[in-house]
Amino acid sequence: QVRVMESGGGLVQTGGSLRLSCTASGRIFNIDVMGWYRQAPGKQRELVGVRHNGGDTKYVDSLKGRFTISRDNAKNTVYLQMNSLKPEDTAVYYCNAIATSGYSYWGQGTQVTVSS
Repeated sequence: QVRVMESGGGLVQTGGSLRLSCTASGRIFNIDVMGWYRQAPGKQRELVGVRHNGGDTKYVDSLKGRFTISRDNAKNTVYLQMNSLKPEDTAVYYCNAIATSGYSYWGQGTQVTVSS
């Protein structure tokens, strides 16, 4: 059984920062990609960014410069540092882990709310 668990969400004021964490545990081997997605109320889930096992990191263009993804491969953990937060960043943030086998695993999500 595989478990992907996010943490670190919460309520923050405009301009503030939050750091999300996500750890994949259980019977998951050789994770290739770990990344973050988000879903705002009434909208589709969208990509935030992903980090490959080798370090290559890609972000959606609109978030470059404010959001940073880092990863601890040994711990199967990925982080999302969010700075200069805006109300439009309010969403449920989901972690995704993709094994080299191609299997994809999702966390339950963590709520981030940015007040104006």
